[in-house]
Amino acid sequence: MKKAALHNLGCKVNAYETEAMRQLLEEAGYEIVPFAPGADVYIINTCTVTNIADRKSRQMLHRARKMNPQAIVVAAGCYVQTAEAEGREALADLVLGNNCKKDLVKALRNFEEMRAQGTAGAPGQSEKIDISCAKDFEPLHISRTQEHTRAYMKVQDGCNQFCSYCVIPYARGRVRSRLTDDVAREARTLAESGCREIVLTGIHLSSYGCDCDTTLLELIRAVHAVDGIERIRLGSLEPGIVTEEFAGALAGLRKFCPHFHLSLQSGCDATLKRMNRHYTAEEYAGKCDLLRRVFRDPALTTDVIVGFPGETQEEFGETAAFLERLRLYETHIFKYSRRQGTRAAVMPNQIPERVKAERSERLIALGEENRRAFEALYAGREVDVLFEEKCTAAGREYYTGYTKEYIRAAIPADRNYENVLRRGILDSEVEPHVFLLRDGAQGGS
Repeated sequence: MKKAALHNLGCKVNAYETEAMRQLLEEAGYEIVPFAPGADVYIINTCTVTNIADRKSRQMLHRARKMNPQAIVVAAGCYVQTAEAEGREALADLVLGNNCKKDLVKALRNFEEMRAQGTAGAPGQSEKIDISCAKDFEPLHISRTQEHTRAYMKVQDGCNQFCSYCVIPYARGRVRSRLTDDVAREARTLAESGCREIVLTGIHLSSYGCDCDTTLLELIRAVHAVDGIERIRLGSLEPGIVTEEFAGALAGLRKFCPHFHLSLQSGCDATLKRMNRHYTAEEYAGKCDLLRRVFRDPALTTDVIVGFPGETQEEFGETAAFLERLRLYETHIFKYSRRQGTRAAVMPNQIPERVKAERSERLIALGEENRRAFEALYAGREVDVLFEEKCTAAGREYYTGYTKEYIRAAIPADRNYENVLRRGILDSEVEPHVFLLRDGAQGGS
């Protein structure tokens, strides 16, 4: 039996695609092994969102080649979609475009035949499997998830926004939406395998349905109707999708988790304009206010880029003050990464790395303050927790899981909670002492 090892880089969409490729290999008779020496095939699902992601993609391809020089090394995904020549230089035997991951097994068999016949290319002359941008949604599926209780489901691909800093529209192509019936069918399969939570993901999830006669809200309702699924979360959203109608409809769905990741990128209007983001800081704040009116203490998280070309100290100060005012649950801070082929790459007044690092450190510290303040709101509050596994903290075992707001929580495992791990959600008649956990350590109660 041939052995295959997979390594994923990047976003939750990539994670879904990697899991789908894993299951394709298992169905074809491959044994899935850790990403370590000894595999016959190494698959790296690459990422290109930043320069660091590019470097990690190259490093993993080189590492795979060193672990077994005779193995077939497969480079798939966004990095090789936009830099496939570099992907070949990184000693990949097969280069799979973003629309061809479904063809992995066939591509491996064809390559093995070529190698046996002596017609396979030498390193640096990889076999390319369609790296053109896709026009249709790629039919990948999963029937189970390694996380057992939670599954990420890719429902949308591509992006039409062309933010001035972002290379992803070139790597993923234009917007394509997955059919609602197909999503619901996979959700039913996952529920039958024991999954209790679905996270709907996409490259630009807010645009779901713009290429066909449906909407993201209709998709959420379809998944909500699936028996066995107890929770529904959403991946990253654009602020514009948050309307009174959208928020009100979600609040009426029992299974929906009030956990919203709204992309911000900057709290300064001038910077947002250079980024080609289609909202102002105050419009963004209005969306947060709306969600806080409709839901009780929803988890609001975001991404922010520091050191965008032309960002003055005053503009950065506007962003810092804006984040301090908003008090979001979590803020993911990224230093601007210059991406070849984007408008921002040729903008004047590029910011030195030293300045980016200083600004990043300041916002990370502010984000930690905001996180602690948000979690304090839940101290002593009765919460609904989906339990997932056991862990040890301070020498004691706990059942651990997450609230609907994605706060990590736990209950002592030395008490008899019937069905905790089997059902995930605690029976209503049980009244345990629930601890909120952060980084494996006991927090408040």
